[in-house]
Amino acid sequence: MRVLRGVLVVVLAAALSTTGVAVAQPSPPPNPTNDDLQRSRDQVDQRASSVAQLTQRLADLQAEADDLQIQVAVEHESANQALDVLTGAEAAADAATARAESARAQTEAAGKAIDAARTRLDDFVAGTYSQGLDLGPIGLLTTASGPDDLVDRAQLTDALAQQQAAALDGLQRARVQKANADSAARAAQEEAERRRQAAADAKTAADQALAGAQANAAAQAQRLSAVATEQQQVQAQLDAAENADAGLRAQRQRFLDWQSAQRAAELAEQRRAQEEAAGRAAAAPPATSRQTGSGAVQTVIDRAMAQLGVRYSWGGGNSRGPTVGVRDGGVADSFGDYRKVGFDCSGLMLYAFAGAGVNLPRWSGNQATFGLQVPRSQMQPGDMLSWARNGRTYHIALYIGNGRMIEAPYSGASVQISPVRYTGGLAPTVSRVL
Repeated sequence: MRVLRGVLVVVLAAALSTTGVAVAQPSPPPNPTNDDLQRSRDQVDQRASSVAQLTQRLADLQAEADDLQIQVAVEHESANQALDVLTGAEAAADAATARAESARAQTEAAGKAIDAARTRLDDFVAGTYSQGLDLGPIGLLTTASGPDDLVDRAQLTDALAQQQAAALDGLQRARVQKANADSAARAAQEEAERRRQAAADAKTAADQALAGAQANAAAQAQRLSAVATEQQQVQAQLDAAENADAGLRAQRQRFLDWQSAQRAAELAEQRRAQEEAAGRAAAAPPATSRQTGSGAVQTVIDRAMAQLGVRYSWGGGNSRGPTVGVRDGGVADSFGDYRKVGFDCSGLMLYAFAGAGVNLPRWSGNQATFGLQVPRSQMQPGDMLSWARNGRTYHIALYIGNGRMIEAPYSGASVQISPVRYTGGLAPTVSRVL
């Protein structure tokens, strides 16, 4: 590079010596080395890879968090169901308690019936003995005053016997009713207690499961927040590395532009000297030849990245650089960007590809169909991405690799590097020019 620069100075000095005009040589801008550019690019790629890994980790953690939130919802519903079961069991227990109280009332009634039957039996026995009645066959014959009296006494004896039997039968039935009522009361109380306890145990288990699911979800949220914070930090480092890399490449581009300008000035001076010597008119500068291959792609990308931070200008930019925008039929954007020097999306593409000798059409819709149409899944650095709505292209950007693109995005913004946006009508194909 120093040898070339020295040769250029000698040639220029020789050319100027023919006219006797002394011209001061401007100082060249800084020119980062290829190693500097490679190290910068490696740092960007490394941090971009870290961001991609953290982004994937965030996606995985978010999926896990979603699953845990679903589990919380499931356990919450289980707890609600257990509460419903407990409420039903308590209602059933209350009903069983009511039945038990009814059974106890029946037991008391049966006891009273037993007491009444026993009283009737005691009254019968006491009456029999207090009246001195001899109810046996001999007593009836000896005490009867005649045949009619004997029949009357026999009938009375039958009546008393039937009454005694009825009293004994009533006593037995009362005892059976009391036993049945006591048994029913105990069974009802035991069943109510079993149901109440089972429902309480189920509710406790459901509450514990819900608490566990909520704790897991809270812990996952903390992990998610920690990784999100780490991603933000690494993203900031990536942004800084990209800005630094863009600055280096901008320096390189400024040096290349300066070098081209110097060479053009030298060539122009040589032509002028030759024309003066031969008496010919000045010749037009040579046209830029079109480049191909990976070097051309890198030239396009470097040329675009050298414009990072240049303001958006509606209708701004051409093959030579940023320009004042246009009003598009008299309708200005809200920021008034058309009055400023800068690029719009298609103007940036026009300028970037001009560095490789490619003359793109001005409108983004024509740019989107200018090159070879390649499926988006096969896109490579140097391809143009486009977005359309209702069949009309409204934006275009340059893919630079690693899921990123460079664009002049919208009014009020500046030329910037962005992740590829797969929404908003991104076309299924990309335009490959080189």
